[in-house]
Amino acid sequence: MTTETQNVPVSSEDIQIAEHFKSEANEYFKKQDFNSAIDLYSKAIEKNPNVAIYYANRSFAYLKTECFGIALTDANKCIELDKSYVKGYYRRAAAHMSLGKFKEALKDYEYVAKVRPNDKDAKMKYSECNKIVKKIAFEKAIAVDDKKNIADSINLDAMTIENEYTGPELKDGKVTLEFMKDLMELYKNQGKLHRKYAYKILLDIKSFFMDQPSLVEIPIGDDDKFTVCGDIHGQFYDLLNIFELNGLPSESNPYLFNGDFVDRGSFSVECIFTLFGFKLLYPNHFFMSRGNHESATMNQMYGFDGEVKFKYTAQMAELFTEVYNWLPLAHCLNQKVLVMHGGLFSKDDVTLDEIKKIDRNRQPPEEGPMCELLWSDPQPQPGRAPSKRGVGCQFGPDVTTKFLELNKLDYIIRSHEVKNEGYEVAHDGKCITVFSAPNYCDTMGNKGAFINLRGKDMKPKFTTYEAVPHPNMKPMVYADLFL
Repeated sequence: MTTETQNVPVSSEDIQIAEHFKSEANEYFKKQDFNSAIDLYSKAIEKNPNVAIYYANRSFAYLKTECFGIALTDANKCIELDKSYVKGYYRRAAAHMSLGKFKEALKDYEYVAKVRPNDKDAKMKYSECNKIVKKIAFEKAIAVDDKKNIADSINLDAMTIENEYTGPELKDGKVTLEFMKDLMELYKNQGKLHRKYAYKILLDIKSFFMDQPSLVEIPIGDDDKFTVCGDIHGQFYDLLNIFELNGLPSESNPYLFNGDFVDRGSFSVECIFTLFGFKLLYPNHFFMSRGNHESATMNQMYGFDGEVKFKYTAQMAELFTEVYNWLPLAHCLNQKVLVMHGGLFSKDDVTLDEIKKIDRNRQPPEEGPMCELLWSDPQPQPGRAPSKRGVGCQFGPDVTTKFLELNKLDYIIRSHEVKNEGYEVAHDGKCITVFSAPNYCDTMGNKGAFINLRGKDMKPKFTTYEAVPHPNMKPMVYADLFL
């Protein structure tokens, strides 16, 4: 039984109603309907704001919907109400972990391990978090400014192709359409591309992206079709379904994939090599933007790092980090539509020219334009608010309008958020979200969507689709279970 700090007078009737809302919310949580659970926990809190467990439970639901910033606020409130409620510290530690704040998480795990010395889970979490903090400190201590690139240390000539390998082969070191078709067929049947070809694709794509600006301009002819896709998140079979519905990429069927190609879904390696292959095949008709999941911390937490190490090597996982650092941050279509993964900025005067000049060859910073391009979200109310994710900002319709007027644009397209229909049109049609991973994480039940545009009017046309079956491999299989 927890002790509660009674701050607000509450009637016995409201106490009962609040308990009823909590019980209902718990049922929705069990069914993984986290948004309904959040609404009901919020109602419980409205009726009785003095109960720590309501905030702890809502914090957990917010963690599940990747709203790490609000999850942290709720965990803090829970601890403020009841300093002896251990789950509050667990929730706060999880929120800190999700935000990559490992030292802060360690303090909470240390506290839990002290007050519950016989709790094996608490001990394990403290120990694992401690290892991460020490590893980061060690890496920082030995880091040097002129750290050698992984790309420079790879010797392709030393990699032999075994006689028993029957998968696709690069022709004179180049990707061909035949190679891409064979590769997708290989992946469909759960085969693996030879490491020599995998490394070659990564080295070539890195060289290509290094020559690109942070903002890429894309012209679209009047009668030409152009397709924008949102998050894929390692859902390879749904990626194949997009190509089935909308045609394979080609010079007459160009695509832009708007970040978050990997993590969560357990076919991330297959997704990224398919996308990189098409980029090399059609460099001027296939485009890729960086998402917030094209980063080392996210990849370590949500599975991509583990998947690459399982299917290839730790060295390749590091090479991916190098490649992701060079991905463009935004694309401007026909000088009318700006496409970025996250959203707009915490200040009003950001220009396209400024975006073009961002020094992007690094891990995403915790603030500033690069961070916001990858992390921000729209909100319905005017103005700005702190991000529910704890990174980036939330921006209202007035912010969008000002940005578009300043940069002489019609509207923006962004991704980054699951939408039930696969897309959402907000801010009077000026802010469009597209999300292309249907039934996200095999649990959300959402549709996926992509956008078709024609150069002459740039009007978005939406195609939605359901998830397709995939081999029995659960999401997050390669994620660090602790993280």
